[in-house]
This record gives sequence, C-alpha cells and structure tokens, in this order.
Amino acid sequence: MQKVNWECFKKIRSRYKKETEKLANKLPRLKLLQQELINKHSPVYQVETPLVYNSSLDDINSDSDIRLILVADNPGRREQAAENRRYLVGPSGKIAENFFRNNPFLKIDFRKNVIILNKTPIHTPRTVQLRDLCRLGASDLKEALEESQKLMAALLFEFQQALSSKSNLIPVWITGYSEMKKGGIFEVYTNELKKIYKGPSFKDSVFLFRHFSMNQFTIDLKKQTIPGESLTKTLKRIGTAYREKYLW
Repeated sequence: MQKVNWECFKKIRSRYKKETEKLANKLPRLKLLQQELINKHSPVYQVETPLVYNSSLDDINSDSDIRLILVADNPGRREQAAENRRYLVGPSGKIAENFFRNNPFLKIDFRKNVIILNKTPIHTPRTVQLRDLCRLGASDLKEALEESQKLMAALLFEFQQALSSKSNLIPVWITGYSEMKKGGIFEVYTNELKKIYKGPSFKDSVFLFRHFSMNQFTIDLKKQTIPGESLTKTLKRIGTAYREKYLW
C-alpha cells in the first residue's frame, strides 16, 4: 500500500470507528430492544455488541495488499459476539472463504486481501428482523438505521477511493440485493450510493451478487455459468447484470 493510500485509509478507519461509537451512544435502549427481539426466537443468546465496528480493519497495516471490498448486510449473532466483533465470521463467511480458496487463480485470500463492510452496523439475528427492531424502537431507531446506511455507503466509497490508484481501481462486491430495492430495508443505502457514485470508472467497478449465505452465491454462479467462459468473465457478467438492474 502506498504511503498516501495508507494515510487516507487510517483516517477513514478512524472515522468509521468514531461514527459507530457515536451512533451507539445515541441509542441507549438499543441493546435492550435487541435482547427483547432475540428472546422471542431461537436460539436465544446475549447481545454483547449492539452496533458492530468491524475490528478486522485494525489488523490492516501499510504492508497489506487489499484487492477487493466486499459488502454484506448487517452483523449477525457471531459477528456481534465480544470474542469476534468482525464481519462474516459465521457460516456465510466460511462459504466466502472457501470460494476464494477453491479458486486460487483469482489471487484473493479472503482473510488477507478483502475489506468487509456492511450496509448497517446494527445487529439483528437475521437481516429481515431489522424491521421488527424498528417497530420496537419506533421512529428513533428507524432514523438511526437510515443514518447508519448513509454512513456505510459513504465509507464504502471513501475506502474504495483511498485504496485505489489510477492504474488499479479496487473492485466492490455488494452481496445481497433483494432488500436494496424500493421499499426494502436497504433502500436508503441504495439511494445514497446513487448520490455518491459519480463517473463511469467507479460506477463500473461495483458489482452485485447473491448472498454467500445458504450457498446462494455459489448456486447462482453455477446456474449462470457458460461453458468455455472463464470464471473472471462470468463473475463480471453476473455482477454487472445485477448492478444494472438494481443500481445503475
């Protein structure tokens, strides 16, 4: 990582951490509401981190070789655990890790060459339960969820700019697009991306895919594979088609 990239990265990482802490302080009842939600479902567990800053970013240093930014939905049960506080460390993360390990010609180590962000740092066991959480927390929580999506969209673009150069534009994979449509949980995130992303170079470097959870990504990739087409071209074709359908 060049010195200028590293200095920019550190500033954005620090802003990400501070903004997450600030948002958490604005929601003193969040942990109680999350626990109330979790107690109604199985498995029941204790909420340890209501808003999760991805602490794996703290492992990145000036020698790190970042080749991809991947965006998931929101932190789940394992991600919010105090022993983790990292994104995609559950079953979905293992599927993603295996995908890159099984395709070494992509030259991406999922745990070394990828920055993982979310569309919101607010924890729920399942993404769709963000709606239930907002109903419990009323307008304050709904506004906080929207605010967090705007923050994460801005951070995505800032990280991509910071890590890219004229000769090497870091690609972005956004996984999970069903809730990004109008009326979806992440509609605000989508709209914010449309405001922020300007210029064909950065726009064309964003790709949308199915979730890694429940092997959706792998199943969709296999279904859409064309005989004789390289995996690199297949990924670009699929990711571009979904982007054009849901983003721009």
